[in-house]
Amino acid sequence: MSDGKGKQGRKAQETRRRIIEAAGALFVEQGYGATKLQEIADRAGVAVQTVYFVFRNKPSLLKELVDAAIAGDDEPVPTMDRPWFAEVMTAPTAESALAALVAGTRRTLERVAAINEMVRAATATNPEIRELWPDQADPRYTVIATAAKSLTEKPGARPATPAEEAADIIYAILSPELFLVLTRDRAWPPAKWEQWAYDTLSSQLLVDNGR
Repeated sequence: MSDGKGKQGRKAQETRRRIIEAAGALFVEQGYGATKLQEIADRAGVAVQTVYFVFRNKPSLLKELVDAAIAGDDEPVPTMDRPWFAEVMTAPTAESALAALVAGTRRTLERVAAINEMVRAATATNPEIRELWPDQADPRYTVIATAAKSLTEKPGARPATPAEEAADIIYAILSPELFLVLTRDRAWPPAKWEQWAYDTLSSQLLVDNGR
């Protein structure tokens, strides 16, 4: 009996994943407003009623898509509780903390940068999207500010750079917008972006200016 329930749960999770993946692809390709739930259902290989049953409506589906893209899975674990972020916080030196931060951010941006751009465009013409993320502190800045404070307190950090300034610099260099400019518009491989971002930030934040 429990095995049957387990299979049902895995099937439901797989259906949810397929719908989210289909929505992400279509929203980025066509835009949020132009994409119909029927198109998402067709690409995911499910009935449109299933999409409504699982996500209720298109804004709710968008919200879950963004959350899954940021996290990398559908587990309700905040970024600052993720293993890669723990590696940043527990790194013994500023150099190793910065390397972990850039690597973890690269993996996140590969999933979320294009989606972030789509959401910004959609928000301008779809008022209901603004209600999904009410006015609050920028979660990306909150994560980076926490990492920056930890980094500036580690051996190897440039002592003249305050944590708030370090957070601003990291926030700019590791932005989704700049990631897309270089990896999409200029066709940089993500590994090249990661090395560039590390080198650029190390020149600003570390005493030894690099690896």
